[in-house]
Amino acid sequence: MTTSEPGLPRTRRGDETAFWLVAGHLWSVFAIALSNLFLGLGILASGRRFWATLTAREHRVAMAPLGLYALVLVVAAGASVDPLVSLPSLRELFSLATLPLGLLLVRGRRRALLVCDGLAVVAVASSVWGLLQLLAADGALTRVRGPFSHYMTLAGFLVLVDLVVMARLACDPAARRTWWRWALLVPINLAVVATLTRGAWVALFLGFTLLLLVRARHLLGVFFTVVVVFVLVAPQPVRHRAISTFNPRDPTNYDRLCMLDAGARMVAHHPLTGVGQAMVPQLYPIYRHPTAVRRSVKHLHSTLVQLAAERGLAALVAYLWLMVGAVVAALRHYQTLPSRDGPLPGLYLGVVVALLAFNIGGLFEDNWSDTEVQRVTLFLIALPHALGAGAAAARERIPPVGQPGEPATG
Repeated sequence: MTTSEPGLPRTRRGDETAFWLVAGHLWSVFAIALSNLFLGLGILASGRRFWATLTAREHRVAMAPLGLYALVLVVAAGASVDPLVSLPSLRELFSLATLPLGLLLVRGRRRALLVCDGLAVVAVASSVWGLLQLLAADGALTRVRGPFSHYMTLAGFLVLVDLVVMARLACDPAARRTWWRWALLVPINLAVVATLTRGAWVALFLGFTLLLLVRARHLLGVFFTVVVVFVLVAPQPVRHRAISTFNPRDPTNYDRLCMLDAGARMVAHHPLTGVGQAMVPQLYPIYRHPTAVRRSVKHLHSTLVQLAAERGLAALVAYLWLMVGAVVAALRHYQTLPSRDGPLPGLYLGVVVALLAFNIGGLFEDNWSDTEVQRVTLFLIALPHALGAGAAAARERIPPVGQPGEPATG
């Protein structure tokens, strides 16, 4: 059974189509309607294999926490203080398909690198877009958002991609010899600064520090010196935001402490299923601390608190299980590689630092609720599990799904 290409099985051509659709939905997250279209078509193109992936034994480590998270999502909506308000939030189940599709279709090093390189291109284009917005502001204080709907969404997306690119440069000698890969970092990091998003700054700083601890400890002093000098010579809005990051008297910092207090009391009253999705803005005035700066909020500015308050402690457990499982899998595969140099170690290390940075940023922002950022995060969660499954298949001389005859690890 062949296609128009001699010797190419029809299943492989279908797999290639599904892969490009899934990659396209990640590369177009800045336009969520287009990303939704690609994701839906990717599910259809994967056919029965998508549903088989949900229950495949080799994917249980990744799918078990995702399954629990999805179950809690449905239960929380049904048990909501106002189910009619919460039920539309179940569309998140559609976005969660990014993870099983990643497990199914990104099992070889070549494909993983291709998706990551595409994300880097999108990050550069988004960064340039944002920097042009800054120039167009003609000196006015503007928090750039690029093609995204919000500056925090741009910052969350850029931090993930930035750290994956940095990990590749730290581990792959061939990549370090390619000047344009270094050039990618310039607009990306400038745009992160221009978003004036302090949570993203802290996440990026700690993520890069961890990367240096693992790969180049001798450069830590240089890095810290550069950061201090940059803060001192940076434009006043940037310097003010950086210095105020850990100031508890800063109004926005204090207000977020009040949000944590409100979230804790929501959890105390609704520990199992939370108050329900989309109910935090409606109930916040009831739980609001009397000295809080704002009388109303859209969310609690913390992924962990938002999950526990909206969906209960079970959702928080499922989320942490998902994250920890991916980081542990990436570290395990990284440590068992025969060499720590090359693109594959860079992928594993990139997953570790990016996910840790994402969760550090999530202490200050509800970045998990950003669909655009969530989809990239789900792809990174899938990567170590998918590459590990692909490597096991190669060792057993079983061609990875969709790549007959190609070693999964390159």
